[in-house]
Amino acid sequence: MKVKEVAELTGISVRTLHHYDDIGLLSPQKMAESGYRIYKTKDLENLQQILFFRELDFPLRQIKEIMMSPLYDHEEALRVQRKMLIEKRKRIDQMITTINQTIQCEEGEIEMTDKERFAGIDFRHNPYEEEARQRWGDTAVEQSKKKIASMGEEEQQEMAQAFDAIYKKLATVRDEPADSEKAQAYIEEWFLYLNQLGSYSLEAFKGLGQMYVDDPRFTKNIDKYGDGLAEFMKNAMAVYAERNQR
Repeated sequence: MKVKEVAELTGISVRTLHHYDDIGLLSPQKMAESGYRIYKTKDLENLQQILFFRELDFPLRQIKEIMMSPLYDHEEALRVQRKMLIEKRKRIDQMITTINQTIQCEEGEIEMTDKERFAGIDFRHNPYEEEARQRWGDTAVEQSKKKIASMGEEEQQEMAQAFDAIYKKLATVRDEPADSEKAQAYIEEWFLYLNQLGSYSLEAFKGLGQMYVDDPRFTKNIDKYGDGLAEFMKNAMAVYAERNQR
């Protein structure tokens, strides 16, 4: 199928499909001589997976990480998505019930407690992300943890010293642009060192940087070396990953 036909089939815009291709999330397996994108059955299967994850509020970056994970299995993903969508339906049903009760309360038919008024409503986090992380995410992080756990005490001390030296070095350039020559040289040292502990793809490296600001524990530990270091590293790691994927 050509891109226009896929857009008509799914209701997704041609522009969105082009964007999925540009970021490496869904690239057609075959290009016709005319230059048109040609979507085969496997591409459509992957697109279906992407749309189910989007319905569950997963960001594109995380969807790509999941689908590129060596642990990813298409059929397993469908079963997990079905489970997650059923849970989402239950939450929506609860919110509809809350809306109905609120209308009755506004009309003076019933009284509601504050807790009842917000039943089924929780925007603090995506309730499906933790299961996805356990199944398909953080592979490199887990590899690193296992390798560190297998080290002797002396090796762990050497590793801690290496971490300390790299963080201190990065802290000296945290006020520079993340794409500066020095910042990128220092962040490359971090990338190469991490790959001695695990197997970090560029996408996983970028995702790890995002975790530095998303997880307060990471932010607190990294910012001990200088205020704003976690944010700087996130930005520098993203630049490094994008530059080296070209």
